[in-house]
Amino acid sequence: MTSDAARLLARLRELLRTGEPDEVVQAYVRYLKAEPKDSLAWADLAGLLVALKRPEEAQEASRRALMLNPGLGSAQYHLGCAFQQLGRLDESEGLFRKVLRAEPGRIDVRISLAKGLIGKQDLDAACEELEEVIRQDPANLSAHQYLGQIFYGRGQWEAFHAELGRFRRIEPSSAYLEFECGFENLLRGVMPLGWQQWEARLRVPGCVGPERHFTEPRWSGESFTGRTLLVHYEQGFGDTLMLVRFLPQVKARGGTILLLVQPRLASLMATCPGVDQVLIQGGPLPPFDLQVSLYSLPALLRTDLDTLPKEIPYLGIPAQIPNQARITETLAASEGLIRVGLVWAGYTGHPRDAERSLPVGLVNRLGDLPGVAWHSFQLETTEEPSLPNFVSMAPMLSDFSDTAYALSGMDLVITVDTALTHLAGALGIPTLLLVTYVPDFRWMLDRSDSPWYPSMQIYRQPRWGDWDSVIQQLLADLGCG
Repeated sequence: MTSDAARLLARLRELLRTGEPDEVVQAYVRYLKAEPKDSLAWADLAGLLVALKRPEEAQEASRRALMLNPGLGSAQYHLGCAFQQLGRLDESEGLFRKVLRAEPGRIDVRISLAKGLIGKQDLDAACEELEEVIRQDPANLSAHQYLGQIFYGRGQWEAFHAELGRFRRIEPSSAYLEFECGFENLLRGVMPLGWQQWEARLRVPGCVGPERHFTEPRWSGESFTGRTLLVHYEQGFGDTLMLVRFLPQVKARGGTILLLVQPRLASLMATCPGVDQVLIQGGPLPPFDLQVSLYSLPALLRTDLDTLPKEIPYLGIPAQIPNQARITETLAASEGLIRVGLVWAGYTGHPRDAERSLPVGLVNRLGDLPGVAWHSFQLETTEEPSLPNFVSMAPMLSDFSDTAYALSGMDLVITVDTALTHLAGALGIPTLLLVTYVPDFRWMLDRSDSPWYPSMQIYRQPRWGDWDSVIQQLLADLGCG
């Protein structure tokens, strides 16, 4: 090794401890220009590029390492990870298994293999790998998380419960475990315990979005008369729409409430009782004394099924509707027909979108309902159903004020689990919700009503993926069976 290369390597080691990821990548590149035959450095660079979600570059770095040392396990592993990020799951599986034959104790490789098997829906094989990880490392958080996800995704509730119990015996103080137990209890309707456990999400990295770091103290449910409380949203549109129902209870305990929400919800949120001022995410914040997340309100208010606020509607129609004239004209065209709002697919970025969205072919069967004018509230779609009297409202929906105004003209809403579900429920519009076999916690298990929304009826898949039975039952209940 030349003296220049030695200095670069020393600098590289320093950056690995203190530097920014891009700095480290550049340091590796400089070092490898001086020492292009260092297979370990090529493999290390590949691993860093995988961590940075740069799989094409990671693939190239791995191949350079393997050209120099074909049996280098770390390079094989990083190449497998790059393939996994590129969706080449069969190739990644082959590489992971090759590494494990030589190094069966490589837990990181076995976890990655299980992750790929889950992606391929080879869940039994994934469970085998995860159980082997737990045999080698009983407290491995990733293995317990993936096993729980598999059992939850299959609707195997007893196995899910048992896995939580096994992890509790190993890591009783785990914040992630506490959060998962809260999720299970909320799914089963066990409140307020579930809400108290749900608070552990605040201690789980990456669980809260967007993350905020206020210096003002967190509100603990006490009276705050004469002071100002900032209530800030967490998670998506639907969560905000569902949780603002608690603000009148909060208002009864104190002074001024500032509500921080997503921009598209701002004008609609001004209709919520208990809100003194609506603020937009990304904008300036006025002074306030206390702060709290919307998702912490049920725990602070010790909410259970009996005390869950059911006053409907708890949102109204804003005074200013950007596309009011166009919406009014469109609704007038369906005068004399039953107006039904329709959403058959969710947000494509949702991790479970494929299973919670309806095939368009099944949606077409709703055309058997006579005398209906179908109003699509579908914002993301590449294919529309062939229904009579069908019109897309999407071009008129610039924000949730437009959507609320358009929904107010519907006689009925039929929808899969999306934010529109919560808006229709908050407005008190009769809603038929189509839910997957594995529901979100708020829809709970084995019930056709919703304690969140009295105007809602739930149609559940009787088996995983069985939308056909859902549509058949819905049509029968509406007189077309």
